[in-house]
Amino acid sequence: MSQLIEVTVPDIGDYHDVPVIDICVQVGDSVRVDDPLVTLESDKATMDVPSSTAGVIKEVRVQLGDKVSAGSVVVVVEAASAGVTATPVATALSTGAPSAAPHAVAAPVAVVVPDIGDYHDVPVIDICVQVGDSVRIDDPLVTLESDKATMDVPSSTAGTIREIKVALGDKVSAGTVVVIVDSGAAAAPIAAAAPAAAPAPVASPLPVPAAVAASAPASPPTAAAAPAPGLAMGAKTHASPSVRLFARELGVDLTRVRASGPKGRILKEDVTAFVKGALSAAPTAAAPAASLGGGLDLLPWPKVDFAKFGPVEVKPLSRIKKISAQNLSRNWVMIPSVTYHEDADITDLDAFRVATNKENEKSGLKITMLAFLIKACVAALKKFPEINASLDGDNLVLKQYFNIAFAADTPNGLVVPVIKNADQKSVGQLAVESGELARKARDGKLTPGEMSGACFTISSLGGIGGTYFSPIINAPEVAILGVNKSVMKPVWNGREFEPRLILPLSLTADHRVIDGALATRVNVYLAQLLADMRRILL
Repeated sequence: MSQLIEVTVPDIGDYHDVPVIDICVQVGDSVRVDDPLVTLESDKATMDVPSSTAGVIKEVRVQLGDKVSAGSVVVVVEAASAGVTATPVATALSTGAPSAAPHAVAAPVAVVVPDIGDYHDVPVIDICVQVGDSVRIDDPLVTLESDKATMDVPSSTAGTIREIKVALGDKVSAGTVVVIVDSGAAAAPIAAAAPAAAPAPVASPLPVPAAVAASAPASPPTAAAAPAPGLAMGAKTHASPSVRLFARELGVDLTRVRASGPKGRILKEDVTAFVKGALSAAPTAAAPAASLGGGLDLLPWPKVDFAKFGPVEVKPLSRIKKISAQNLSRNWVMIPSVTYHEDADITDLDAFRVATNKENEKSGLKITMLAFLIKACVAALKKFPEINASLDGDNLVLKQYFNIAFAADTPNGLVVPVIKNADQKSVGQLAVESGELARKARDGKLTPGEMSGACFTISSLGGIGGTYFSPIINAPEVAILGVNKSVMKPVWNGREFEPRLILPLSLTADHRVIDGALATRVNVYLAQLLADMRRILL
């Protein structure tokens, strides 16, 4: 005889009104004792609310973002009879799917995005599985990130991934199909996926922070000096969305982290311990090259109690600045870049721009200097194909398309929208499109597709000032153009000095691909085009 049991938040100490950041179950799911039901996150810790009984979820009483305390009801479970608690029943989302039996024939099941509250068109930022992977109930399939929360879409059934219906950057809502699973065929593959006694070697070091990647030795002398071994390559990780976000911000591969939480769950403390272990790992005698220039040998970041010296205010970085920091750190450390400077005489070009804007006052078309810069950069990429390239291992990928990105200043930090097929657009079209993308950037409405696929980037500080600067290359591009405010300067014409409007150009180039002679030729060519745009017609 079954009975309905309300599962409540257990004693969580002095915590009250703790927000729910993850709901691990849905109505109809089968749970066992201690299976996680919801995840809570206070300002100091992340904790799961475990099931106190085995059975089937009949009702979920909380939603993402709700605040709960000890004694709050989170779910209602129909308690299973003693004879059936050992084997949970897999739930299928497709209509009319047969019940999952131990030897049932695999049947395709469509796994959809569950109820995620008021969120709609949430972008996919991570795909956790591949076709052919074996998954269990509640294994994460994809990760979504709204402007307020990060959430995993869990598998509602066990089986093998047949088809993935979404791609990175896609926007989904409740009910969107994310994967197709062949249910009932997961027991054998999951058993086979158990890690062997010796963990598989890791393919690449941590990309961010650089100190973590540089400090981790290739062959640790003792277990204490090395980061704790984690899962075998390709194995599944079990962690809450907040922990996955925390790991991504630090550049940590969760498959390398040893889990200390219940049911093999990775906690935030596990990620922190892994990073500390990598930072504190000492160079080994067997690899002296690491201390002789083969590695970065960076010291840990200094920990300072700034409040000891006076009043302070702590403000968290925006998500855009966090992501930018990771990318910029990687690019600055890994790309051997050199910046080359040149002055462009834009006296005649600016006069033409001003006259054209006056002619088009009624139509509202306003030509910007950025539009001319984009046009000139496209011509330079065509003349010097090495600039329109990317490194792929030992190969140089020469692109046949011309997508130009430009850095846009927003209240939350710099973002880089991309103008696609800039070679096919007029100066007027480039001015209109760049203005629209800049407005969307300021409003935080740029889509992932509008910020990807760039061949070359322009970073303009013309509206602010400055003389010259060294912009950081946006990998996998091999060059970036920095532009400062134009100034009137006296220029000798052979007979006398005359006032000319001079635009400072700063071209940063990846020296692995572009040597100094080529970079200087590119700079000189850009200056010639801006001095007389008729050269583009040649």
